[in-house]
Amino acid sequence: MSRPATVVRRVEDEAGRQRAYAIRTEVFVEEQAVPLELELDEHDPTADHVLAYDGDEPVGTGRLVLEDGGGVAHLGRIAVRAGARGRGVGVALITALEQLGRERGAGTSLLGAQVQALGFYERLGYVAEGPEFDDAGIAHRWMRKAL
Repeated sequence: MSRPATVVRRVEDEAGRQRAYAIRTEVFVEEQAVPLELELDEHDPTADHVLAYDGDEPVGTGRLVLEDGGGVAHLGRIAVRAGARGRGVGVALITALEQLGRERGAGTSLLGAQVQALGFYERLGYVAEGPEFDDAGIAHRWMRKAL
């Protein structure tokens, strides 16, 4: 029997934001040792957050912050629980966030990718730009894609 497709929903309330924060804490703070005070930031209260579900279980999250007067959709905090990796959850999250960016009027998507994930984003059409930079002790590169 095949698994049901991942469903991505926009977070509409505080309970949803807390579920998103819990996934980010699990992935970034617990797995990758990012300090909690760096993980949760000033953009969280106003960002658009999404949750990916496997059935009723939230398994991934991401957020969108509009920049440059709304023309750039800055995607970030893309996190998938360890047990759900390799099943298309990340692709579903990025696809949903890009669509949300287009709906908000953005023409470009920008994200800071962990270096080990560059290939994942390249397969989705993102192009790396600029040198590597450190974010919370993890090497990243900026990546951009036209929406």
